[in-house]
Amino acid sequence: MSEPLCDFRGRVVEGDHYGRALGFPTANIEKREFKATKCTIPVGIYAGTARIVPGAKVYRAGIVIGPREKDDLPKIEAHLLDFSGNLYGKELHLSLFVYLRPYRNFKGEGVLKEQISTDIQKVREVISL
Repeated sequence: MSEPLCDFRGRVVEGDHYGRALGFPTANIEKREFKATKCTIPVGIYAGTARIVPGAKVYRAGIVIGPREKDDLPKIEAHLLDFSGNLYGKELHLSLFVYLRPYRNFKGEGVLKEQISTDIQKVREVISL
């Protein structure tokens, strides 16, 4: 793989469980840790990798860098493909390799779920492990 567009670590914190309710659980990353990085990337959906620290196993991941929130920090979520388990409190090392599309809101859950499925398929196509 080529050099990542952005590379950082962050602790997994509790989110609103919306991804899980849709059938696509995500690890929400502590935003303040992202602020310390030198990443200057647009908000959007990325194909990348995630590694639980410490550890050597790498997972393909769909990663959301969302719009800045009230605290002026972006929302960061990662869906680890082919992973099941509890990540709360663990540290993830995320590497973003391919910008897939801009972040946007959807008019319904059905349309959103369809787009997430498409995004996950693209992650499988562009990230090889």
